Amino acid sequence: MTVTDVQQVDRPLRRDARERRSRLVAAAQREFAAHGADASLEKIARSAGVAIGTLYRHFPTRLDLLMAAFRPRVQEFRDGAATALAMDDPWDGLVYYLENLFAMQVGDRGFNDFLSRRFTDNAETERIHDEMCQQIEDVLTRAQDAGEARPDITQADIVNLIWSNGRIIDATSETAPNAWRRYLHLMLDAYRAERAHPIPEPPMTSDQLYNAMVHLSEAK
Repeated sequence: MTVTDVQQVDRPLRRDARERRSRLVAAAQREFAAHGADASLEKIARSAGVAIGTLYRHFPTRLDLLMAAFRPRVQEFRDGAATALAMDDPWDGLVYYLENLFAMQVGDRGFNDFLSRRFTDNAETERIHDEMCQQIEDVLTRAQDAGEARPDITQADIVNLIWSNGRIIDATSETAPNAWRRYLHLMLDAYRAERAHPIPEPPMTSDQLYNAMVHLSEAK
């Protein structure tokens, strides 16, 4: 067999490998979005039409697969921060930034999990989390410097809001899927340096609250 023959054989194999990897990433995005960062890797492999060994050849660890699956989400996060910082009104920028982030949490349980976890043994994930924290600092400081956000809010307050919102999303996704918007705007009113503004979502009913609490209990 000539070198040319070998190259002609290798090319489709490389293409097949790329296609398998793409299928794995797409399957992982679906499964992580639906079931969280701890979704079954075996199910991801089956959904992609490959053996579990093939998954591990492409992604030796769960974190490797998570990073590949969440790469578009991380870029959305960056784009949202850039849009927020470009807005004329710094307060509108802060509101946009948090609404955009929370909407991503709602649409992707895995990314929701990712936002609330730190992976200290992985330099890339630590860098991404540090970048996100800096984005929060930049958007918040801009609103504070304009006198529109109260000066005693810290980056940690916003991170805690993101964490707590993640729990609200988990608890209310079936009973009151838009409840997060009400609580976000309640907190934003608390963050304002001036008067409160109308909240776009009505309060949960007693039945919705009860069912959400049951859901949290069953999830433990």
